[in-house]
Amino acid sequence: MKVKIFDESHEKDLETSVNAFLTNVSDLWDIKYNVAIATNGEDQLYCFTAMIIYKD
Repeated sequence: MKVKIFDESHEKDLETSVNAFLTNVSDLWDIKYNVAIATNGEDQLYCFTAMIIYKD
């Protein structure tokens, strides 16, 4: 089993990264997805993450 973790500031960037990685994975076990939001003054910061669990 192996794990690959992705961390992007935009959901479309995460989607692109995960889809590119999945083209090379033949035995996918699970995908965990999370969104974290923080504020810095009036700015909102987003963190989109995904953990892919697969067998190599």
